[in-house]
Amino acid sequence: MEVFLIKALQFLMAISLLVLLHELGHFTFAKLFKVRVSRFYLFFNPKFHIMSTYDTWVRRLFRLKPEVVPTVKDEDGKEKKEYVGTEYGLGWLPLGGYCAIDGMIDETNQKLSEVAQPWEFRTKPTWQRLLIMVGGVLVNFLLALFIYSMVLFTWGETYVPLQKMSQGMEFNEQAKAIGFQDGDILVSTNEKDFKKADADMYRMLCNAEEVHVLRHGKPVTIQMPEGLSLVEMAQTIPTFVRPLLPAVIDSVIPDTPADKVGLLKGDKILAANNQQVKSFYGFTDELTRMNDVLASAKTHADSINARLLTIVYQRGENIETASTLLAEDLKLGFAPATLYEPTTFEYGFFESFPAGIKYGWNTLSSYVSDLKYLFSSDGVKQLGGFGAIGSLFPSAWDWHQFWLMTAFLSIILAFMNILPIPALDGGHVLFLLYEMITRKKPSEDFLIKAEYIGFGALILLMVVANMNDILRYLHIM
Repeated sequence: MEVFLIKALQFLMAISLLVLLHELGHFTFAKLFKVRVSRFYLFFNPKFHIMSTYDTWVRRLFRLKPEVVPTVKDEDGKEKKEYVGTEYGLGWLPLGGYCAIDGMIDETNQKLSEVAQPWEFRTKPTWQRLLIMVGGVLVNFLLALFIYSMVLFTWGETYVPLQKMSQGMEFNEQAKAIGFQDGDILVSTNEKDFKKADADMYRMLCNAEEVHVLRHGKPVTIQMPEGLSLVEMAQTIPTFVRPLLPAVIDSVIPDTPADKVGLLKGDKILAANNQQVKSFYGFTDELTRMNDVLASAKTHADSINARLLTIVYQRGENIETASTLLAEDLKLGFAPATLYEPTTFEYGFFESFPAGIKYGWNTLSSYVSDLKYLFSSDGVKQLGGFGAIGSLFPSAWDWHQFWLMTAFLSIILAFMNILPIPALDGGHVLFLLYEMITRKKPSEDFLIKAEYIGFGALILLMVVANMNDILRYLHIM
């Protein structure tokens, strides 16, 4: 429960910051061009809201002049003040936020007056409306680049370069059929050098025509086939490629199954449940298989049988066997031996900005290139909703990882919003570009219908993504 709360709090903090600044981008350009913004809300507020204000603290903070119409009378003849300034509020549904711009057809469903007013969005020049619409995306993208720069300045970049992994990599049967061998050290593709063992490594292998490796100290070139799938490469068990780490114990966690059966530092695991173990990840593959069996267990006895683990390990010259019952998390309770010391690349303040821009651009281009897999059956299954996004945050509070995830989400938010889909910023941009080219404005009736269609498509996508989260939680997918 504690882990869930930590992840949920990080997710809520990140998404609140990103939505607030995104809407502030729209708000700033609207105010710049003297367009009225009737409401500025963090989170949605169907039926009711937690708080809202026209009060002076907002105006004092931003030095805004009050916008109040002189006293008017309501239907009962009572005098009242009618505010025409911005209502700042906090909604109760934490799924985003909105900036209700007067005279604009959007998801807020505000009714347009019959006579267009000079302070409304629809009466402004096309180029001003275009800037108002791209303001949110622009803020999110620049924010991501700034966060990446500050992360590199504060913590640097720490990883083990692939060329320094002297034991090389281990490959699955598909990779070996192409020509790779266990122990190969990845050097480069025909386009660029390998950097570290991450998602980019898989993308480079997918897109490469040839891969250069070191095999027993000698350079070898491997011709790559066309049509490799990034999803399949990463999802297959064992995966296409991963670091070759020996299944040697570095330390044993007290009061765990490993401690109870007497495992010690230096012990090498040779087999697990009659399956030969050649590496640490080979051992974790068996735990993954056990987890699949545990998920399908129908009785308590089935659950107990699924958690039984028998290991064969080597201690010095002796070969030993031990059996234990793992807890439901299927953790044996040891840390593997570390072969490599990571390298930290530090950046000065001014150096961090070009490095952060490069980091952010690479993240965006990688994300865009991966979208092609969305249109496959496996890709649809990989869609994730709020649960999947929240699970990406670390289980213990870590500001480094928090800001990296926030920057990544900011890039996703920027890209998704600029897609030419009605109800998104990109849909409005598409219609504005059409207007600029043809000098014809789409009818309000067309824009309203397009908004409903786009909003419906987004709701459907959200339902599918969150349903995938539920199915994964229930171990159905």
